[in-house]
Amino acid sequence: MNWLERHHVDGLRVDAVASMLYLDYSRNDGQWIPNEHGGNHNLQAISFLRQFNDTVHRLHSGVLTIAEESTSFPGVSQPPSHGGLGFNFKWNMGWMHDTLRYFSTDPLYRRHRHNDLTFGMLYQFSENFVQTFSHDEVVHGKGSLMNKMAAGSMTDKARNLRALYGLQWTWPGKKCLFMGQEFGQSSEWNFAGQLDWGLLQYADHLGTQKLVRDLNKLIQTEPALHQRDNNGDGFAWVRGDQADQSLLAYLRFGNNSSDSLLIVCNFTPVTRTNVRYGVPAGGFWREVLNSDAADYGGSGLGNLGGVKADDQEWDHQPHSVSLTLPGLSVLVLKRA
Repeated sequence: MNWLERHHVDGLRVDAVASMLYLDYSRNDGQWIPNEHGGNHNLQAISFLRQFNDTVHRLHSGVLTIAEESTSFPGVSQPPSHGGLGFNFKWNMGWMHDTLRYFSTDPLYRRHRHNDLTFGMLYQFSENFVQTFSHDEVVHGKGSLMNKMAAGSMTDKARNLRALYGLQWTWPGKKCLFMGQEFGQSSEWNFAGQLDWGLLQYADHLGTQKLVRDLNKLIQTEPALHQRDNNGDGFAWVRGDQADQSLLAYLRFGNNSSDSLLIVCNFTPVTRTNVRYGVPAGGFWREVLNSDAADYGGSGLGNLGGVKADDQEWDHQPHSVSLTLPGLSVLVLKRA
């Protein structure tokens, strides 16, 4: 309670929860004793975590608790009254590792790793997830997030990173970056030094910062990006099977049908034209964000502000739009 009552922190992240939950975590046979039921769950640790979360939320209702838990232990973000551990959120470690593996793959071969992008939707709504790129990924020789992007020039890496952020912000779940990632710091994080703010004199880094700024604005102003984050009815695939082209298209929904968004991702450097996707309504679909816009240091290619939907059924939707997809980009469109 000291952190909450004396230091007024607004959230607590509990590290390495998996090591608390399992008696045999990182231990070999003979190095652990089963619980009273003969299983490997640490019943005392589970009871403590439930009590911890219950106490925090009872005494400080506005404080968030977040678990770093790397297994599929059920109910981490469900209340203890429903058999859960009581955390508000759980870091989505699987999504983090899968997407970083995908974006560190040369775009030429990404068609073989398409499942890394789509697999996460199978379990996305089993917990209240945070889509995170944490401190653990940019220390101890792992390199910066910018330099994890597939081989190429710094401009290529920056376009990849902006596309990755476009995916992260438009995917269900809350968002978390570690310091320096918001402008694409090139070097690995060093706790003994300051961030490389001088990089903002370069278009690749300044553009990345501008995109993160605009993504943050978008997630606040577009209900479809926050109202149904933890519900499966807030997301629908349009096309998730275009592995050969490294394309993804999906819809996000708010509480009102007028708030629906179409998100289209192109994860190769090839610009694609006249690509058709189904949409749930006719009229003009405005391009509210393009991660490859010139203002972010990108190519500036796009759809000239938006496109008009045709009365042509496509992708099991009653209407459709024909789009230009810049290379290494994420587009967000909304019916005007």
